[in-house]
Amino acid sequence: MNGMPERLTVQVEVARGDRVKRRPDGSIDFATPFCSPFAYGSVVDTTAPDGDPEDALVVGAEPERGACVEYAVWGRVLFVDAGLDDCKWVVGPCAPEPEDWLRIETFFQRYAWAKRVLYALRFSPKVVRFDGVQRAPASVG
Repeated sequence: MNGMPERLTVQVEVARGDRVKRRPDGSIDFATPFCSPFAYGSVVDTTAPDGDPEDALVVGAEPERGACVEYAVWGRVLFVDAGLDDCKWVVGPCAPEPEDWLRIETFFQRYAWAKRVLYALRFSPKVVRFDGVQRAPASVG
C-alpha cells in the first residue's frame, strides 16, 4: 500500500480551532497566529526522527484534546523541521474532500513560514520546508 499503514491510533493534542501547539506531555510548545483547521496529535507507539512520536492530523472529525482515536490513513504531509523529516499522517473517518487537501496544503505552507520566523527570532539557522502532500491510494479506508 505504498508504504502507508491502513489505520493509525492518534492521541489528540490540538483540537480543531486551537492556536496552541502542545507537546505529547500536554505542555505548550508554541502558539500560532492562526487556528488549526483540523485536530492534530501524536501517533501512539511511534517515534519520528526528532525523537518525538510521529505527528498526525485528523480530517473529517472533531475529536477533543486528550481523545485517543483510530482512523484510516489517507495520506501524508511531507515536512522538514529543523533539518529533520517531520512528516504528518493524514487520518480520518472518510477520505478528505478536495477542499480539505487544499486546506492542509495552505495550512502547512503558512506553518512552515511561521516556523522559519520563529527560528529567525531565535537566531537559529534551522531548515523548515513544506514539500507537499502524498495521498494514499483511493482504495484505503
